[in-house]
Amino acid sequence: MNAIQWAIDPWGKLVPIHIAWLLIWVAVIAGLLFFIVHATYVRYFAKPRQFAAEFPPPIASEIPARVPMHSLVARLYHWIMGAAMFTLLFTAFLPRVGFQFPWVTWHWIAGAVLTVLVIFHIFHASFWMDFWAIWPDRIDITDADHRIRRFLGRPAPPPRKSAKYPLDIKLSHGAFMAAGLTAIVTGVLMMSRVRTIFFPRNPYLFSDMTWGMIYVLHGLAGVGLITLVMLHVYFTLIRPEYRPVLKAMIFGWMSRDSYLEEYDSKRWAVEATISSPESRGPKGSGAGNAE
Repeated sequence: MNAIQWAIDPWGKLVPIHIAWLLIWVAVIAGLLFFIVHATYVRYFAKPRQFAAEFPPPIASEIPARVPMHSLVARLYHWIMGAAMFTLLFTAFLPRVGFQFPWVTWHWIAGAVLTVLVIFHIFHASFWMDFWAIWPDRIDITDADHRIRRFLGRPAPPPRKSAKYPLDIKLSHGAFMAAGLTAIVTGVLMMSRVRTIFFPRNPYLFSDMTWGMIYVLHGLAGVGLITLVMLHVYFTLIRPEYRPVLKAMIFGWMSRDSYLEEYDSKRWAVEATISSPESRGPKGSGAGNAE
Protein backbone atom coordinates (compact mmCIF):
# COMPACT_ATOMS: atom_id res chain seq x y z
CA MET A 1 0.00 0.00 0.00
CA ASN A 2 1.32 3.44 -0.94
CA ALA A 3 0.83 5.79 2.00
CA ILE A 4 1.10 8.88 -0.23
CA GLN A 5 -1.00 9.97 -3.19
CA TRP A 6 1.04 11.18 -6.18
CA ALA A 7 0.24 13.18 -9.31
CA ILE A 8 1.99 14.61 -12.38
CA ASP A 9 2.44 18.39 -12.35
CA PRO A 10 2.16 20.53 -15.56
CA TRP A 11 5.90 20.08 -16.14
CA GLY A 12 5.70 16.30 -16.02
CA LYS A 13 7.23 15.87 -12.58
CA LEU A 14 5.86 13.39 -10.05
CA VAL A 15 4.78 15.28 -6.93
CA PRO A 16 3.01 14.23 -3.70
CA ILE A 17 -0.48 15.63 -3.22
CA HIS A 18 -1.71 14.05 0.04
CA ILE A 19 -1.71 10.96 2.18
CA ALA A 20 -3.65 7.88 1.14
CA TRP A 21 -7.02 8.16 2.86
CA LEU A 22 -6.89 4.49 3.78
CA LEU A 23 -4.60 5.65 6.59
CA ILE A 24 -7.71 6.95 8.36
CA TRP A 25 -8.85 3.37 8.87
CA VAL A 26 -5.33 2.27 9.79
CA ALA A 27 -5.31 4.87 12.59
CA VAL A 28 -8.77 3.84 13.84
CA ILE A 29 -7.96 0.12 13.76
CA ALA A 30 -4.65 0.72 15.54
CA GLY A 31 -6.51 2.51 18.33
CA LEU A 32 -9.12 -0.26 18.62
CA LEU A 33 -6.45 -2.98 18.69
CA PHE A 34 -4.67 -1.14 21.49
CA PHE A 35 -7.93 -1.01 23.48
CA ILE A 36 -8.42 -4.77 23.14
CA VAL A 37 -4.83 -5.75 23.94
CA HIS A 38 -4.50 -3.36 26.88
CA ALA A 39 -7.87 -4.25 28.43
CA THR A 40 -7.14 -7.98 28.05
CA TYR A 41 -3.71 -7.63 29.62
CA VAL A 42 -4.99 -5.59 32.58
CA ARG A 43 -7.94 -7.95 33.15
CA TYR A 44 -6.17 -11.31 32.92
CA PHE A 45 -2.40 -10.94 33.11
CA ALA A 46 -1.34 -7.79 34.96
CA LYS A 47 0.02 -8.28 38.47
CA PRO A 48 -0.90 -5.96 41.36
CA ARG A 49 1.19 -2.85 41.27
CA GLN A 50 3.97 -2.39 43.80
CA PHE A 51 5.74 0.83 44.69
CA ALA A 52 8.89 1.61 46.60
CA ALA A 53 8.18 2.85 50.12
CA GLU A 54 8.54 6.55 50.86
CA PHE A 55 10.94 7.58 53.62
CA PRO A 56 9.64 9.19 55.69
CA PRO A 57 6.09 8.22 54.73
CA PRO A 58 3.64 11.11 54.26
CA ILE A 59 1.36 11.92 57.17
CA ALA A 60 -2.18 11.55 55.86
CA SER A 61 -3.63 14.12 58.26
CA GLU A 62 -1.32 16.78 56.80
CA ILE A 63 -2.62 16.24 53.27
CA PRO A 64 -5.71 18.30 52.40
CA ALA A 65 -8.89 16.33 51.76
CA ARG A 66 -8.98 17.92 48.29
CA VAL A 67 -5.56 18.10 46.70
CA PRO A 68 -5.47 20.95 44.15
CA MET A 69 -4.20 19.78 40.76
CA HIS A 70 -5.40 22.02 37.90
CA SER A 71 -6.28 25.72 37.95
CA LEU A 72 -9.44 27.03 36.32
CA VAL A 73 -7.37 28.51 33.49
CA ALA A 74 -5.70 25.14 32.80
CA ARG A 75 -9.05 23.35 32.81
CA LEU A 76 -10.70 25.83 30.47
CA TYR A 77 -7.74 25.56 28.11
CA HIS A 78 -7.97 21.76 28.12
CA TRP A 79 -11.70 21.55 27.37
CA ILE A 80 -11.74 24.30 24.73
CA MET A 81 -8.72 22.71 23.07
CA GLY A 82 -10.53 19.36 23.12
CA ALA A 83 -13.56 20.89 21.41
CA ALA A 84 -11.33 22.49 18.76
CA MET A 85 -9.48 19.20 18.23
CA PHE A 86 -12.66 17.17 17.73
CA THR A 87 -14.01 19.82 15.35
CA LEU A 88 -10.81 19.64 13.31
CA LEU A 89 -10.84 15.85 13.13
CA PHE A 90 -14.54 15.62 12.23
CA THR A 91 -14.36 18.33 9.58
CA ALA A 92 -11.16 16.89 8.11
CA PHE A 93 -12.05 13.22 7.88
CA LEU A 94 -15.85 12.81 7.81
CA PRO A 95 -16.05 14.11 4.21
CA ARG A 96 -13.40 11.54 3.28
CA VAL A 97 -15.56 8.65 4.49
CA GLY A 98 -18.77 9.76 2.81
CA PHE A 99 -20.34 12.48 4.99
CA GLN A 100 -20.43 15.54 2.75
CA PHE A 101 -20.98 19.04 4.16
CA PRO A 102 -19.38 22.51 3.76
CA TRP A 103 -16.46 21.73 6.06
CA VAL A 104 -13.66 24.09 4.97
CA THR A 105 -14.81 27.19 6.90
CA TRP A 106 -15.42 25.26 10.12
CA HIS A 107 -12.05 23.57 9.72
CA TRP A 108 -9.95 26.69 9.42
CA ILE A 109 -11.88 28.45 12.20
CA ALA A 110 -11.23 25.52 14.55
CA GLY A 111 -7.60 25.52 13.42
CA ALA A 112 -7.27 29.23 14.21
CA VAL A 113 -8.78 28.65 17.67
CA LEU A 114 -6.37 25.77 18.33
CA THR A 115 -3.40 27.87 17.19
CA VAL A 116 -4.29 30.71 19.57
CA LEU A 117 -4.83 28.23 22.41
CA VAL A 118 -1.46 26.57 21.89
CA ILE A 119 0.36 29.92 21.78
CA PHE A 120 -1.42 30.90 25.00
CA HIS A 121 -0.54 27.56 26.60
CA ILE A 122 3.15 27.93 25.76
CA PHE A 123 3.30 31.28 27.55
CA HIS A 124 1.08 30.15 30.43
CA ALA A 125 3.12 26.99 31.02
CA SER A 126 6.43 28.86 30.71
CA PHE A 127 5.73 31.71 33.10
CA TRP A 128 2.84 30.70 35.39
CA MET A 129 3.27 26.93 35.76
CA ASP A 130 6.12 24.53 36.43
CA PHE A 131 7.32 24.20 32.83
CA TRP A 132 9.50 21.14 33.46
CA ALA A 133 6.85 19.18 35.38
CA ILE A 134 5.44 17.71 32.14
CA TRP A 135 8.81 16.51 30.79
CA PRO A 136 10.31 13.09 31.67
CA ASP A 137 13.10 13.27 34.24
CA ARG A 138 15.80 10.88 35.43
CA ILE A 139 13.52 9.20 37.97
CA ASP A 140 10.91 8.53 35.26
CA ILE A 141 13.52 6.84 33.06
CA THR A 142 14.91 4.77 35.93
CA ASP A 143 11.44 3.67 37.04
CA ALA A 144 10.49 2.80 33.45
CA ASP A 145 13.57 0.58 33.26
CA HIS A 146 12.57 -1.10 36.54
CA ARG A 147 9.02 -1.69 35.28
CA ILE A 148 10.25 -3.25 32.04
CA ARG A 149 12.68 -5.52 33.85
CA ARG A 150 10.01 -6.66 36.32
CA PHE A 151 7.58 -7.21 33.43
CA LEU A 152 10.16 -9.50 31.79
CA GLY A 153 10.64 -11.41 35.04
CA ARG A 154 14.08 -10.00 35.76
CA PRO A 155 15.06 -8.76 39.24
CA ALA A 156 14.56 -5.04 39.77
CA PRO A 157 13.44 -2.84 42.68
CA PRO A 158 9.86 -1.58 42.60
CA PRO A 159 9.38 1.85 41.01
CA ARG A 160 8.55 4.95 43.00
CA LYS A 161 5.12 6.47 42.94
CA SER A 162 4.72 9.10 40.26
CA ALA A 163 5.18 12.83 40.23
CA LYS A 164 2.24 15.12 39.47
CA TYR A 165 2.32 13.90 35.86
CA PRO A 166 3.10 10.16 35.44
CA LEU A 167 5.42 9.09 32.65
CA ASP A 168 2.57 7.87 30.40
CA ILE A 169 0.93 11.30 30.58
CA LYS A 170 4.27 12.98 29.88
CA LEU A 171 4.84 10.79 26.81
CA SER A 172 1.27 11.40 25.64
CA HIS A 173 1.83 15.13 26.01
CA GLY A 174 4.99 14.88 23.89
CA ALA A 175 3.20 12.92 21.16
CA PHE A 176 0.29 15.39 21.10
CA MET A 177 2.78 18.27 20.97
CA ALA A 178 4.66 16.80 18.00
CA ALA A 179 1.53 15.95 16.02
CA GLY A 180 -0.32 19.11 17.03
CA LEU A 181 2.49 21.53 16.18
CA THR A 182 3.02 19.79 12.84
CA ALA A 183 -0.68 20.12 12.05
CA ILE A 184 -0.75 23.77 13.18
CA VAL A 185 2.32 24.93 11.24
CA THR A 186 1.27 23.15 8.04
CA GLY A 187 -2.34 24.23 8.55
CA VAL A 188 -1.38 27.90 8.84
CA LEU A 189 0.55 27.60 5.58
CA MET A 190 -2.38 25.85 3.90
CA MET A 191 -4.72 28.68 4.91
CA SER A 192 -3.11 30.77 2.17
CA ARG A 193 -4.87 28.51 -0.34
CA VAL A 194 -8.39 29.34 0.93
CA ARG A 195 -10.22 32.59 1.61
CA THR A 196 -9.95 33.57 5.27
CA ILE A 197 -10.01 36.79 7.27
CA PHE A 198 -6.28 36.61 8.00
CA PHE A 199 -4.46 37.07 4.68
CA PRO A 200 -5.16 37.10 0.93
CA ARG A 201 -5.51 33.83 -0.92
CA ASN A 202 -2.28 32.88 -2.66
CA PRO A 203 -2.13 29.28 -3.95
CA TYR A 204 1.20 30.03 -5.66
CA LEU A 205 3.11 30.75 -2.46
CA PHE A 206 5.11 27.50 -2.80
CA SER A 207 6.04 25.10 -5.56
CA ASP A 208 3.92 22.02 -6.26
CA MET A 209 6.50 19.77 -4.57
CA THR A 210 6.56 21.94 -1.44
CA TRP A 211 2.78 22.14 -1.31
CA GLY A 212 2.63 18.38 -1.66
CA MET A 213 4.98 17.84 1.28
CA ILE A 214 2.97 20.32 3.37
CA TYR A 215 -0.24 18.42 2.62
CA VAL A 216 1.41 15.06 3.38
CA LEU A 217 2.76 16.27 6.73
CA HIS A 218 -0.62 17.78 7.60
CA GLY A 219 -2.39 14.54 6.75
CA LEU A 220 0.06 12.36 8.68
CA ALA A 221 -0.31 14.60 11.73
CA GLY A 222 -4.08 14.39 11.38
CA VAL A 223 -4.28 10.59 11.25
CA GLY A 224 -1.77 10.41 14.09
CA LEU A 225 -4.07 12.62 16.15
CA ILE A 226 -6.96 10.24 15.47
CA THR A 227 -5.14 7.43 17.30
CA LEU A 228 -3.85 9.75 20.03
CA VAL A 229 -7.33 11.14 20.74
CA MET A 230 -8.77 7.61 20.82
CA LEU A 231 -6.14 6.55 23.37
CA HIS A 232 -6.75 9.69 25.43
CA VAL A 233 -10.48 9.04 25.54
CA TYR A 234 -9.91 5.36 26.34
CA PHE A 235 -7.69 6.04 29.34
CA THR A 236 -9.55 9.03 30.78
CA LEU A 237 -13.17 7.99 30.18
CA ILE A 238 -13.08 4.18 30.16
CA ARG A 239 -10.24 3.00 32.39
CA PRO A 240 -11.36 3.27 36.06
CA GLU A 241 -7.82 3.76 37.35
CA TYR A 242 -7.69 7.11 35.54
CA ARG A 243 -10.99 8.42 36.89
CA PRO A 244 -9.28 10.60 39.55
CA VAL A 245 -7.33 12.32 36.75
CA LEU A 246 -10.56 12.97 34.82
CA LYS A 247 -12.25 14.27 37.96
CA ALA A 248 -9.31 16.60 38.60
CA MET A 249 -9.61 17.99 35.08
CA ILE A 250 -13.30 18.73 35.75
CA PHE A 251 -13.20 20.03 39.33
CA GLY A 252 -9.54 20.98 39.71
CA TRP A 253 -8.74 18.64 42.60
CA MET A 254 -8.35 14.98 43.51
CA SER A 255 -9.08 13.23 46.79
CA ARG A 256 -6.50 12.68 49.50
CA ASP A 257 -6.83 8.89 49.10
CA SER A 258 -6.10 9.04 45.36
CA TYR A 259 -3.09 11.26 45.98
CA LEU A 260 -1.63 8.99 48.67
CA GLU A 261 -2.24 5.87 46.59
CA GLU A 262 -0.61 7.02 43.36
CA TYR A 263 1.71 9.98 43.96
CA ASP A 264 5.05 10.50 45.64
CA SER A 265 4.74 13.32 48.16
CA LYS A 266 8.38 14.28 47.55
CA ARG A 267 7.97 14.53 43.78
CA TRP A 268 4.62 16.30 44.02
CA ALA A 269 4.48 18.25 47.25
CA VAL A 270 1.24 19.87 48.38
CA GLU A 271 0.49 22.36 51.14
CA ALA A 272 0.03 20.79 54.56
CA THR A 273 -3.33 21.41 56.26
CA ILE A 274 -1.77 21.78 59.70
CA SER A 275 1.10 23.89 60.89
CA SER A 276 3.58 22.24 63.23
CA PRO A 277 7.35 22.47 63.74
CA GLU A 278 7.72 19.04 62.15
CA SER A 279 5.68 19.91 59.06
CA ARG A 280 7.08 23.41 58.57
CA GLY A 281 10.78 22.62 58.69
CA PRO A 282 13.32 25.38 57.95
CA LYS A 283 12.06 28.52 56.29
CA GLY A 284 11.82 28.07 52.54
CA SER A 285 11.66 24.25 52.66
CA GLY A 286 7.91 23.82 52.92
CA ALA A 287 5.78 21.93 50.43
CA GLY A 288 5.04 23.76 47.23
CA ASN A 289 1.67 24.59 45.78
CA ALA A 290 0.30 22.45 43.01
CA GLU A 291 -0.37 24.20 39.75
